[in-house]
Amino acid sequence: MTPETILVQSLGGLARAGVLFMLAAGLTLVFGALRVINFAHGSLYMVGAFVGATIVLRTSGNFWLALIAAPLVVALLGGLIEVSVLRRIYRREHLIQLLATYSLVLIVGDLVRLIWGAQYLSISVPNIFAESVQVAGQPLPLYNLVIITFACVTAVALWALFYRTGLGRDIRGAVSDPEMLGLVGVNVPALFTAVFMIGAFVAGLAGVIIAPSTSVGLGIDVETVVEAFAVTVIGGLGSFVGALIGAVIIGQVEAFGIMWVPRAALAFVFLAMAIVLGLRPYGLFGEPER
Repeated sequence: MTPETILVQSLGGLARAGVLFMLAAGLTLVFGALRVINFAHGSLYMVGAFVGATIVLRTSGNFWLALIAAPLVVALLGGLIEVSVLRRIYRREHLIQLLATYSLVLIVGDLVRLIWGAQYLSISVPNIFAESVQVAGQPLPLYNLVIITFACVTAVALWALFYRTGLGRDIRGAVSDPEMLGLVGVNVPALFTAVFMIGAFVAGLAGVIIAPSTSVGLGIDVETVVEAFAVTVIGGLGSFVGALIGAVIIGQVEAFGIMWVPRAALAFVFLAMAIVLGLRPYGLFGEPER
């Protein structure tokens, strides 16, 4: 294997890591503030992909409209889910949370089947990004670099939200002591709804971004959320930095696993997770539950 091939494969892994990071960031945000393990996060990602693909197909290829509208639709759906279901399971046992959110996976899956049917949707990469670029003499789809860029922008935006805004200050307060936050006048239920909607928006954004490079169909929710959970487990539940590092690790493991042993690529993901958990049971940047 030449250094040029390694570089191109690594960039492909970073593109995959970008999508996984956006999903894992939403999971981490929701768990950090709400202490809810949301297995339905992949369903929000799937809805974002379907809505985004539908907008592109119905508007003769207006990807930019899809990039704005689909995440907003998913954010509204996330707000509905938070108000109607998740408020009732805050601070409950994680098993109850998993069962409740897994039931949402089944409900959303049936609704998607009812609206879009069982067929796959396919859209093209926007013309402006449809070219390939030469990296160390090897061709690389330009859209891979676009995905990496979107992930970096998302990371910076989330960091700015958490550490440079009043909302971020309240979110950090909710992580440490939501009761005290309520005593100083913050509407904690509304804050939790906002947090979940932000996580849903990012999941919907990830769905739109990945839609041009894959077929959008039923099942992409579970397939992707399993890897996103692997990312959060490796990085540490509730750790934003951990989500970023974990996504890079899983992206690279997938990229080179597919190249070396295609049929066992997913097994390498779980092997990496097992190794990290064996060394640090609460993840690279996580903290033991108190």
